[in-house]
Amino acid sequence: MAERSTAAVDVADNGGDEPLAAKADKAEQATADGVAQTGERDTAAREEPADTAETGTHVSPGKTTPPELHSGHKLARRYRLEECVTRLDGFSSWRAVDEKLRRAVGVHLLPADHPRARSVLAAARSSALLGDPRFVQVLDAVEENDLVYVVHEWLPDATELTALLAVSSLEAHDAYQMVNQVSHAMAAAHREGLAHLRLTPSAVLRTSTGQWRIRGLAVNAALRGITSDTPQRTDTEAIGALLYAALTQRWPYENDAYGLSGLPKGVGLIAPDQVRAGVHRGLAELAMRALANDGATASRQEPACTTPEDLVKAIGEMPRIRPPEPAFTAPPEYQRTTYQQGTYGRQAAPGVTQPVPAPPPPLQSRTGKALKWAVSALLIAALGLGSWQLADALMDQSKSGDSETTHTTDGDGGKDDKKPAKPHTIKGAQEYVAKGDPQAPNDVADTYDGDSSTYWRTKSFLDGPDMVIKPGVGIVYDLGSAQDVSAASIGLRYGGDHTTVSLYAADSLSPASVDGLKRIGPQTKTRAKTASVKADKPVKTRYVLVWLTALPHAGQDGYSQAGYKQGITDVKFTG
Repeated sequence: MAERSTAAVDVADNGGDEPLAAKADKAEQATADGVAQTGERDTAAREEPADTAETGTHVSPGKTTPPELHSGHKLARRYRLEECVTRLDGFSSWRAVDEKLRRAVGVHLLPADHPRARSVLAAARSSALLGDPRFVQVLDAVEENDLVYVVHEWLPDATELTALLAVSSLEAHDAYQMVNQVSHAMAAAHREGLAHLRLTPSAVLRTSTGQWRIRGLAVNAALRGITSDTPQRTDTEAIGALLYAALTQRWPYENDAYGLSGLPKGVGLIAPDQVRAGVHRGLAELAMRALANDGATASRQEPACTTPEDLVKAIGEMPRIRPPEPAFTAPPEYQRTTYQQGTYGRQAAPGVTQPVPAPPPPLQSRTGKALKWAVSALLIAALGLGSWQLADALMDQSKSGDSETTHTTDGDGGKDDKKPAKPHTIKGAQEYVAKGDPQAPNDVADTYDGDSSTYWRTKSFLDGPDMVIKPGVGIVYDLGSAQDVSAASIGLRYGGDHTTVSLYAADSLSPASVDGLKRIGPQTKTRAKTASVKADKPVKTRYVLVWLTALPHAGQDGYSQAGYKQGITDVKFTG
């Protein structure tokens, strides 16, 4: 049951205090948040008092009776309902099976005449168009037979942040990864005009690979009739509340919510490091900047983060938090076994030391003496023959040295003047998009941070291994000034099939075309997780393009489905 509740899209959670942004005056909230949705805040507050934790406006769902469905019912002759996980406000959520693709899915169901049916369909279709693998994907949104249903991914290996915080607060590195990945994902969603508005601990999942994913983008809010005049500020404050809870295991408002205790009554919003000892100071200040409407703690006076983009920028200015070092476990003390002691038949009695057998005596018989003399004679003959051959070789070399011209050496005694390859420092980088959409532009810096566990990755493609819909994907690196580049070592996330890598000298971070660039070294194909490119002659350039034109096939992970894809973990250039 724990796995089932984790995988389902939870739209039934209530509780918690109203965030600070929802209490501010409307006129002060009308910032550059884009087009906002409006509603009747006071009416909704009276009709849904149990949901005061949500930021925004609630529209009354009416008195629509939920459809009578049961386990085993099929939708579109394909989706078989298995278990109802939520039934609330005229809609229900189910764990189901896609019999066509033989996989588990989740389904939201509500009557077609439900007051929010149209908004749910619109939100689901908009979310599906985003296609960002950091969000739980909407697979289908249909109106059929007086029903509206939304089909989404089911993640049985993922764990809710709610469940993680029920055990303990997160380590600093885990909290950093959570807020970093969630902020980048929500910034990408807002750039496409999508908001979450119900970003709670149950909406954030950690997969078995350690990646964080967000479920219910736009859909959870539409199911509950939640809107906001300032969607970017609402989602930013929700991210701040998630980080605060991850650091302190407390909800940053007075009311208890999501299984977490609220703050003491009457003290207001206090910094995380005042709630729990040992909290990372940089993360604590980041949470306060996202939560407090006037920004900043009193000591730092940093500006408030009012959009996910502000959070992304603030996180980028922080020093990277490294994962904790693995604990060293001492090996067990060595114990001599009875086999090593020489007892093959029976075990020695407890407490009795087994005597070590003495070595065999030297050969003392007549045959033994003859054998020793024979071996000695053979050794003397071998030494004599070797000495004669050595002398003969020296004499031949002396004769040839008189007739041939001797070669002069430099003043260093003939040592090789070739200098060792010098690694170059990468000053910056940018994803190069030759056609279509970018892959993961916010993760480019992870390819030269010295941490092999972080990476930039491509999306998953259906055709391969040679890329079809794009000429290739890659990253342009800035060395700061023109340098001699003769080799590169490129760490890859996936092996198998073959990965094709080329190296080019670029004229800027955004070259017009790959066709006009000078290639550095030969094209490299590899099945391993490291690609090495070596040029016969160094090429002087400031910008270097790492260009992938063929990708291996890899299975589903925390970012994307199975398909042809690749990731770059570490890049090093030498001259």
